[in-house]
Amino acid sequence: MSALPAEIPSRDLTEIAAIIATMYASISGPAGPRDWKKQEALFHADARMMRTEVNAEGRVSLRIMDRAQYRENTTPYLSANPFYEVEIDRRVDIFGDIAHVWSAYEARRDPFDQLPERRGVNSIQLQRDASGAWRIVSMLWDNER
Repeated sequence: MSALPAEIPSRDLTEIAAIIATMYASISGPAGPRDWKKQEALFHADARMMRTEVNAEGRVSLRIMDRAQYRENTTPYLSANPFYEVEIDRRVDIFGDIAHVWSAYEARRDPFDQLPERRGVNSIQLQRDASGAWRIVSMLWDNER
């Protein structure tokens, strides 16, 4: 696609990197509550989080959640289990006021574990709002199988 710019402004890359780092930090930590206010600052009010899942029969499905549904879905697990998700690689494409981030991650129960519990990729779409701030509008992820 030749319409994509060859260079991405470093300011945009820096702002998006901070959003991605904060997004991972907001769900990572020892077992217990998370600071969901961070999520509200990063995600558009109408954002969607979409998780691919494989059921017991091996069928792939998609769970689509708004911010409140995501909190409701993940809080029981995060309350009872330590969970540390870290980014291991990233690709960013920006065109005008939209950005697409491919963010590869590893998840561990302890940040010092040698082997990750799982790995996967987050496909994250952002939009620069009227104030000039980048906000996540959607995130679709899949774990490595």
